[in-house]
Amino acid sequence: MPHFADRLATACRTKGNSLCVGLDPRWDLLPLDLRQRHDDGKLNGVAHACEEFCLRVLDLVAPLVPVVKPQSAFFEACGPAGMSALQRILAKARQLQLITILDGKRNDIAATATAYAEAALSAVKVNDKLLSVWGADSLTVNPYLGRDAVEPFITCARRSQGGLFVLVRTSNPGAGLFQDLRCESSGSTKPLYQLVGEAVAVWSDENLAECGFGDVGAVVGATHPDELAQLRQMLPRVVFLVPGYGAQGGSAADTAAAFRADGLGAIVNSSRGIIASFAPQETDWPDAVVNATKAAITDLASATPMGQLAKFV
Repeated sequence: MPHFADRLATACRTKGNSLCVGLDPRWDLLPLDLRQRHDDGKLNGVAHACEEFCLRVLDLVAPLVPVVKPQSAFFEACGPAGMSALQRILAKARQLQLITILDGKRNDIAATATAYAEAALSAVKVNDKLLSVWGADSLTVNPYLGRDAVEPFITCARRSQGGLFVLVRTSNPGAGLFQDLRCESSGSTKPLYQLVGEAVAVWSDENLAECGFGDVGAVVGATHPDELAQLRQMLPRVVFLVPGYGAQGGSAADTAAAFRADGLGAIVNSSRGIIASFAPQETDWPDAVVNATKAAITDLASATPMGQLAKFV
């Protein structure tokens, strides 16, 4: 199987964009007719509604975008039925040849980290059999515990030709509480997020693809455009996963610095802006999802180097 970054680059060129649709299904935002059919007063009904909705969204957006990002929390919140739904959604995404990012923000040490990584990216070994759990192409990872905790994720990702996206500068309003702390390093002081970014650059450079990017990416929010631009200068060979565009307040122009001049290097996520682009009572919500996806692609293409990817279609 090709290197993760090359597969990602090919997918973006094939679709002519690098928009990622986030699958964050929330019961109160799902179509009303769908909720009414599945509402049994139990979590199983919620899980089945989320599954039906997400599977339909996959069919709608697969011809348009290269990447989808299921947020595991919304499926875990539905209990065992939700986890089974997540499995089927990831399997459907693979069938549709979409690159998948499992958004779980995992981390721990030693054997626990290995178990998280194998479940997400490859397979769990039981006796002499390898049993797949999620089969995602990539996973979001929290770096707070350090290299030894990230190492099992890197090892597993490389064994399966998958990728990681490490939290560097997140999009939430309170990100600066820890990420902006000044830390001494090599005789100078830098904000913590820059030190994390430097570590990610080292990890990424260990395994570069033909496209010039590594398999360890960085999560950098569109809601911090100045920091995003600084990090792109510092991390020229790191793929950025960019949340915060759309419903969180980041504009297309805010994401522009994340891209390389040829349009590669950044995956811009939109969740609510696409999957909640309609009022719940609307029956033509599939059209709204398609229209919102196309509008986001047009917006990003006009304001960023992502527009360069259209020439490959």
